[in-house]
Amino acid sequence: MYDFINAPHRKNQGCTKWDKADAIYGRGAKDLLPMWIADMDFAVAPPIVAALRKRVENLVYGYDFLTDEYYEAVVGWMKNRHNYEIQKDWITFTPGIVTALHMAVKAVTEPGDEVLMTTPVYGPFFGATTDEGRVIVDVPLLDDDGYYTMDWDGMEKAVTPKTKAMLLCSPHNPGGRVWTREELEKLDSFCQKHGIAVIADEIHNDLVFNGAHIVYGNVSEHAKMNSIICTAPSKTFNLAGIQGSNILIANEEIRAKFKEQVVRAHASANIFAGPATIAAYNEGAPWLDELLEVLKGNCEYFVNFVHEHCPELKVRMNEATYLMWVDCRGLNMTEDELADWFGQKVGVAANPGTFFGKNVLGFRRFNMACPRAFVEDCCQRLDKALKELRQK
Repeated sequence: MYDFINAPHRKNQGCTKWDKADAIYGRGAKDLLPMWIADMDFAVAPPIVAALRKRVENLVYGYDFLTDEYYEAVVGWMKNRHNYEIQKDWITFTPGIVTALHMAVKAVTEPGDEVLMTTPVYGPFFGATTDEGRVIVDVPLLDDDGYYTMDWDGMEKAVTPKTKAMLLCSPHNPGGRVWTREELEKLDSFCQKHGIAVIADEIHNDLVFNGAHIVYGNVSEHAKMNSIICTAPSKTFNLAGIQGSNILIANEEIRAKFKEQVVRAHASANIFAGPATIAAYNEGAPWLDELLEVLKGNCEYFVNFVHEHCPELKVRMNEATYLMWVDCRGLNMTEDELADWFGQKVGVAANPGTFFGKNVLGFRRFNMACPRAFVEDCCQRLDKALKELRQK
């Protein structure tokens, strides 16, 4: 019903994904296939385009505010898609989740406090902690052949009375895990024991292939009242450039502290955030359902190809997100050598593992949110470069 075969032209238009790939990852080479930053090379759902076109045709681009229809759309989406019943008052708008992470850390900690996180994990988690004068407590996830789980013993040993918050990535980026209810319940008990507030980045909550995403606030009443849930339509509907996120906070005291940060930053919605979100959440479900089948198919194709043709690399099918986490340690290359190889020999731009933790060496993250032809091109480039490497 929707076009997930053809990609809109994005090159030479100030597009980060396409126009910065060579400079960041090319190592002197050009025309890299951009499989890095997490946005999609698909046309946005037609109802969103129609809503934005209508707003543009208003011809006046002055001050707007988020209407009741906006908040009702967010409440409805969370209830219908995630079985999470929220109130309008719980919602605070921020211009992006990375911005919200900084605000959330400041809302539930003080300078010098510790923030727990489990690596590999989304890169901006680190800056949201250290840039705000907090201290990172990093407990690496346990890696069972690419299947990540939390190191409960390690977390128990690492936390101190100064550990006041945890940054949780759910679903997990880059590992693609959907945390089970059992895991989240155990985490809730752990955080209750140690007095730790959870800041849950749930931006990929709609992009689940296997299992079901559980909103952290749905785990227990304690979890609901001691967490900040970060959501957005941006990854789901490819709206990152519109800069709109909805931060859900049930606890009135925590919410007040968070809103203080929003006020100090003078953070508000641009004129497109409202119409785009309303259209996405009220009319975008059919497009999303079809998209999920396309993304799952792309990920399966990539995994099967790597398993069959690229034995030096390891990858497993993800449970969520359109991001494939590839273990390249079998190539026995240093980080610089790996960067040169991908840039100059493979010709593919993929996020390095070091973006997800300074000790995460020998990994690359690939973006599968693109037409199948791009995925096939990526696979052929990998295959060709590996055959040349084996002949040396």
